Amino acid sequence: MITVGSLYSGVGGIDLGFQKEGFSISWSNEWDKNACITFRKNFKHRLIEKDIWDIDFRKLSKVDVLTAGFPCQTFSVAGLRKGFKEKRGKHFFRILECIDFLKPSVVFLENVKNLKNHNSGNTFKTIIECLKLREYSIHEKIINTKELTEIPQNRERIYIVCITKSIEKYKKFSFPNKNVNTKKINSLILKNYDSSLIYNDSFKHFETLKKEIRSEKTIYQWRRKYIRENKNNVCPTLTANMGTGGHNVPIIKQGTVIRKLSPTECFLFQGFPKKFKLPNIAKSHLYKQSGNSVSVPVIRLLAKEIKKLFL
Repeated sequence: MITVGSLYSGVGGIDLGFQKEGFSISWSNEWDKNACITFRKNFKHRLIEKDIWDIDFRKLSKVDVLTAGFPCQTFSVAGLRKGFKEKRGKHFFRILECIDFLKPSVVFLENVKNLKNHNSGNTFKTIIECLKLREYSIHEKIINTKELTEIPQNRERIYIVCITKSIEKYKKFSFPNKNVNTKKINSLILKNYDSSLIYNDSFKHFETLKKEIRSEKTIYQWRRKYIRENKNNVCPTLTANMGTGGHNVPIIKQGTVIRKLSPTECFLFQGFPKKFKLPNIAKSHLYKQSGNSVSVPVIRLLAKEIKKLFL
């Protein structure tokens, strides 16, 4: 059995993708208490509920694959772009410490696409150089969920697959080909929903919503003073700030109703299965969790390619 250790696990999107391809998750780490509630509701393997800075890596079991969807806010366009100058940006160096202790055969990293261009490319260059110093072969690519999978979400992320050169097949790794069949938005919209998601006259810009939101085939976003329609008929990138209040959650028209996507629908637009269980906690936490997570089908396709290295 090929073993996996998962850092910055969130609600377990990366874990789930690898698990579906037959990998055995030895342990996971997450610090956010609400994400841990969701995680424990869906997984049985060991969850280390600690800040990564407080973990003694010497006490972790060795694994074949180490995964990390490390904090991205300091590299993202929507964030402050402080990178390594801010503590969250220094998490990469903590990952390196874990790599030095565990010496995994494969390291799998996920982050926002802006990581590659941050600080004129110097941040990414530092990351790659640090990994090469540990004698890994580096494979990296920006992947859009809607182009690789059936999931209709415009979500671009950079994936870095690092393979130790002691694996004979390390040169044969390749990223999966694009998928041309994308599901329609309506296939992920649920008929049953909470009435609290519905917009009505209590929203001061309701008349604007009624005027601008006309199609049931696409998804809209409220941009402070105006409505943005997604012209490609896919879901816009789901973000963590959906859980910060206001009207950051994507909006749809369903019959005569104008409403926000539900937390369950947001998870579906990330490719989580319908049987994935959401706990009874505030919607704001669930929105944040879905936005912070990964597109599970993308992870699964990448895990499938990684698996070939061990066969």
